[in-house]
Amino acid sequence: MADSGDKTGWRELREFADVDLTKSYVLSWQTERDTLLIDVDLYLEKNHPFFEQPRPAEKVCIRPALIEFPYVDECRLGDSSPRQLSEIIKDIGIGSIDDLSVSGDGRYEIRGEFGTVSVSAERPILRLKGP
Repeated sequence: MADSGDKTGWRELREFADVDLTKSYVLSWQTERDTLLIDVDLYLEKNHPFFEQPRPAEKVCIRPALIEFPYVDECRLGDSSPRQLSEIIKDIGIGSIDDLSVSGDGRYEIRGEFGTVSVSAERPILRLKGP
């Protein structure tokens, strides 16, 4: 694994342009074959192409989305040993996201109220859901 000096924050990743993960919320964790799917309420910033002016009661633009990590080689929760995706997602909770970073070797670290999840995978794919 690369050292911590080799980390890139989520704001520098093109997949997360014009969103704010620290104002987003994880609703669930799922797997589909070797892909980790994170169901989120995603905070869109004003420059995002799908940003809509929020209704007065909403105040911010939140959209349902999926963060997909394809071709997962390894997944860990906290400092635990790597386990099968289908097993590890049973132990991951929901909550707000504090940070997402990637090291040079393709290891993504997602931190939040749910703990720290480390995933070795291909680049994430961000998909907005709905119309």
